[in-house]
Amino acid sequence: MKKYARHQPAQRTAPDRESGLEAAGIIWGLNPVREALARNPRGISEVLVQRGKAGPKYQEIIELARANQIRLRFVDPGRLGVSARQRHQGVAARQTEARLMSLDDLLDNAMASASGAFPRLLALDSIQDPRNLGAIFRSAVAAGFMAAVMTRERSAPLSGTVAGTSAGAVSQLQISQVANLAESLKEVRRKGFWIFGAVPDQSALPVYAADLRVPVCLVIGSEGKGIRPLVRKQCDQLITIPMEGEFDSLNVSVAAGIVMFEVVRQQGRTG
Repeated sequence: MKKYARHQPAQRTAPDRESGLEAAGIIWGLNPVREALARNPRGISEVLVQRGKAGPKYQEIIELARANQIRLRFVDPGRLGVSARQRHQGVAARQTEARLMSLDDLLDNAMASASGAFPRLLALDSIQDPRNLGAIFRSAVAAGFMAAVMTRERSAPLSGTVAGTSAGAVSQLQISQVANLAESLKEVRRKGFWIFGAVPDQSALPVYAADLRVPVCLVIGSEGKGIRPLVRKQCDQLITIPMEGEFDSLNVSVAAGIVMFEVVRQQGRTG
């Protein structure tokens, strides 16, 4: 809605304020990054490669990242999130506290863990502010939305800021990062979810009038542009929060919390 040195253990670095990136456990160097990708790819949320770097070892890292569907970016030297004093060899990777899963595994787990209740799934379309992302995760866990699908390329990295703002909730969630959210929502629907898109359009169905007593996938859009058109087309129902006065929008994390807890309220009813 309406934004490691080589052969050493992983260590923290100072925030990269210029790029907006922040270390949540960064490893750097060709061998450490390659080993992390080979041994525990689900523990890596993003790989950064310095522009102009080439050779078999770099290509191997690139291919491992792509094969494991890990976010991959080619950046200038100062945007690796690693001090220039470190021998980073032009490559770094961000570790994550989140439990990253494939979409199929996440959906199967969500359905199986519901245990007779309605399963709840969160879909985040390009949330770019890490504090908003963390706040949404915190509300999600409180509301019983224990699984989340998020865009890989347009979302804030699962950084220390996200983990801190979520008050640890990110480590309790099952998360899948996908390349194409619109296509992924088709699979979500095939698994039996109803897809509700939260929008600030007051012509949409008021959330309090929607029947949310079904397996819910709640789509939340980015801070600035909301849900993108192709993602919006995959929604079964667009819902909105009725507002009074001069304000016609809420902070995305606030809006997400309101809608998630309306789902909780309705699904707690018996009829």
